[in-house]
Amino acid sequence: MNVDPWALCEVLAEPAEARGAVLLHFLDGFMDAGQAGRGVVDHLFKTCEHTPVASFDVDQLIDYRSRRPNLTFSIDRWSDFEAPQLVVYLMRDAADKPFLLMTGPEPDFAWERFVDSVEDLVEHWHVPLTLGFQGIPMGVPHTRPLGMTVHATRPELVFDNRPVFNEVTVPGNAAGLLEYRLGESGRDAIGLSVHVPHYVMQMTYPAASLRLLEGIREATGLDLPSDEELEVERAQVDSDIAEQVAESEEVADVVKTLEEQYDSFTEAAEADEMLQDGRMPTADELGAAFEHFLAERQRGEDDK
Repeated sequence: MNVDPWALCEVLAEPAEARGAVLLHFLDGFMDAGQAGRGVVDHLFKTCEHTPVASFDVDQLIDYRSRRPNLTFSIDRWSDFEAPQLVVYLMRDAADKPFLLMTGPEPDFAWERFVDSVEDLVEHWHVPLTLGFQGIPMGVPHTRPLGMTVHATRPELVFDNRPVFNEVTVPGNAAGLLEYRLGESGRDAIGLSVHVPHYVMQMTYPAASLRLLEGIREATGLDLPSDEELEVERAQVDSDIAEQVAESEEVADVVKTLEEQYDSFTEAAEADEMLQDGRMPTADELGAAFEHFLAERQRGEDDK
């Protein structure tokens, strides 16, 4: 790779296994309901061998004043600085197949230059496919299977998709721009957005991370390790939510209404009757009651 004094990315290692490997990516800072994408990244670091192979110059990309890194003060001196890092790691799945993971803070600046740098890496390592993942809030109940919006640079890459959007404009984000520019360049890229019940979007929701892992396996063929700890966490969170629902008739009514809307939409979608409208009912007013209940409950626990 040619050395450019203004380049944003430095290749740290040139392992042969990186050539032809799939590139997964998750950037902190945009939307990630239920910490679904963050849960996937934590799972991969915990279960997969990993080595840094490239890093980005965060001094050119990050606004330190908007996301101030931690400085540690010890008695009479500064003793540590938690510098942000945006790194590409070489990892191996359960079958010892290599893949790449790019993760770190979403750039505040120079999105186009950042995307160009990632495209350089894609070309340099002959990456056949890039895949991003996140959680998005939806007006759906926690008692039903989690849906997922799959989008890609070619229709052939989209799998198991039941569209709930026709056309929608959202705030820009670096991961979305990367997928868009890769498509313009004729490269294969996929995005996975798991639908997280909007009344739990501020919580850590392990079920959403597990759903993303399923989607990544299906899209890439990677044999990503299972995680018993994540399964236990899911069961605990589901139990906690069920307990909270049982404590409030109002909340139970909210969930019941969401279930009815979900079931109606699903049945109609299967009959191809509601797809003309192109969106899932949001039930924002109903969900607000649940969000308020959960917030009050958390406040009560914090005061104990």
